[in-house]
Amino acid sequence: MSQPLPDVGPPAPDGEPADRPPDVGPPAPDGEHADRPPAEDEVPAEDVAGPVPAEDVAGPVPDEDDDRPRFRLAYVPGATPGKWASVWHERLPDVYLELVQVDAAAIEQALEAGDADAAIGRLPVDKDVFSAIPLYEETSVVCFSRDHLLAALADDETVSSADIAGDPVWVPADDVLFATHPVPGTVPADPDGHPLDRVPTTADAVATVAANVGVAVLPMSLARLHRRKDVTYRPLVDGPTAPVGLVWSIDRTTDLVEELIGIVRGRTVNSSRGRGGPSSRQAQDASEGRSAGKTARTGVKNSAKGGSSGAKGRSGAGRGGAKAGGRGGVQRGKAARPASNRKKKGKG
Repeated sequence: MSQPLPDVGPPAPDGEPADRPPDVGPPAPDGEHADRPPAEDEVPAEDVAGPVPAEDVAGPVPDEDDDRPRFRLAYVPGATPGKWASVWHERLPDVYLELVQVDAAAIEQALEAGDADAAIGRLPVDKDVFSAIPLYEETSVVCFSRDHLLAALADDETVSSADIAGDPVWVPADDVLFATHPVPGTVPADPDGHPLDRVPTTADAVATVAANVGVAVLPMSLARLHRRKDVTYRPLVDGPTAPVGLVWSIDRTTDLVEELIGIVRGRTVNSSRGRGGPSSRQAQDASEGRSAGKTARTGVKNSAKGGSSGAKGRSGAGRGGAKAGGRGGVQRGKAARPASNRKKKGKG
């Protein structure tokens, strides 16, 4: 018989707030244990110290009388805008970058309403309305209590769907993995076998599995975001991935949006796109200047060549005329010699 649904309360204390802000920087690269869950003694400093101050990510918070323009970048829970925000602050200190956390399901609405200029959100999006650049894909992980049988696995071991086929899988209402992918395991049910409703949030799902009454499958960033000492996770090798990308409205592709695109794509500050590089008008003027200079140089060259050819032609004509005149004189001289009317005397 199934165990009763536990009370879904806040995470256990121990200085680990449930709503910890996202890790600063993109996911760990290959070879750096990106898929390894933390050991019990590996609690990151930000888990203990609390929220990361805004000035550590996007520069100092402006005063009320700060008249700098603002660029609002929305990001979904679990996304990691810190690295790109730091580059923005270095390149565009005259534009304040405001980071706004928005639920994954509300990203498109925030962009359409103008509440954000761009967003780091979950893909896919409506391509008729939004442009998107894929950034990375997150691995899905299985979260479970440290009292679960799977907790005996080594840190570098993985889990398959077959391993949790008999476990109730708690899918939160704000799930971002299973819209088009089948959910592994079984549907959570009450003691009478009636299916239970989904828990409201990802935090609720993690709190539920902490009571060892099932497991949850989440993107790795959300498992880290809602980390608890009584819950651990392992990568799900055959689970769905969670793609993340930079998203913005097609009809709002501004210079600042282009600048952000260059930053996330790794362009240098001297790139020809965005405010950091020359404008299209400057590029056109430079091109026209180069074309005019080339035309002028070509004209001078041709003029010099034409003058030389003309001089050569005149010189040749003079020489030809003198030469022709010499021969003509000889011919005229011969023609002027009168023909003899006397017959040549023959013999006899």
